[in-house]
Amino acid sequence: MLTQLLAQHFVHTALLAGAVVAVICGAIGIFVVTRGASFAVHAISELGFTGAAAALVAGIDPVIGMIGGSLSVGLALGFLSLRGRERDSAIGAVLAFGLGVGVLLLSLYQGYATEATNLLFGSIVGVSDNQLRSLAIVALVVGGGLAIAYRPLLFSSVDPEVAESRGVPLRALSILIFLLIALTTAEAIQVVGVLLVLTLVITPAAAAQRLTGSPGVAMLLSIGIALVSTEGGILLALEKPWPTSFFIATISFAAYLIARVIDATRPTVARASGRSTVSAAETPPAAGLSQD
Repeated sequence: MLTQLLAQHFVHTALLAGAVVAVICGAIGIFVVTRGASFAVHAISELGFTGAAAALVAGIDPVIGMIGGSLSVGLALGFLSLRGRERDSAIGAVLAFGLGVGVLLLSLYQGYATEATNLLFGSIVGVSDNQLRSLAIVALVVGGGLAIAYRPLLFSSVDPEVAESRGVPLRALSILIFLLIALTTAEAIQVVGVLLVLTLVITPAAAAQRLTGSPGVAMLLSIGIALVSTEGGILLALEKPWPTSFFIATISFAAYLIARVIDATRPTVARASGRSTVSAAETPPAAGLSQD
């Protein structure tokens, strides 16, 4: 049965789409976790759904509305440049209002909200060739942005106060990273849905940072965990008629638990020195870049 399914075109498309999304989510997740912006990802995904609901009412593709809503929230969060509790409370206030608007829009929609429901729970096996091309284009944009601004982004994420004192443009980088997060979130929603988007953006990166203090190695590990979770989840869903997003979330969470166990079994000194490698290894080159 599984062998026959693997020969189907829709399975090939699903596996390719999952790989594309996993690579980008794993890469940007390192910056999200380092910045402590997990709640922001949740807000972007939820308000992206509000954008999808608005698109349904307007009679256009809900995916377009989702991307528009995600980018709008990402841009707003980037301009705010808030930190800590102030940022979380602002996000919470906007999130509550946005979800209320989403509920209103869905109540005004007279048709079947199947497409919006798919965005809530994900539909990786339903990804079309056109959607796969769109995912690849978005992935290239996000990957290119991360590659170009990698060092100043990392510097501003690890130590924003020192980065600001060295002349690094924190607001511009904040806007950039949140726009990239918004695009990545809009991608991930099409695979695991709004309710489980943190599974690909946050969990692999959180697990990777438990295993190493090197940002580069952590990014590779995060991408690897996201890839195994996504591709493994799709294959398991072909064998067992359970939701694909459940398998993806389960594999990702299992990797996180394993990473915590490995981290806990290491000597305390090794854990501390490993995590301090981020600032020790990356701050000088990033600071130098900001002074050019």
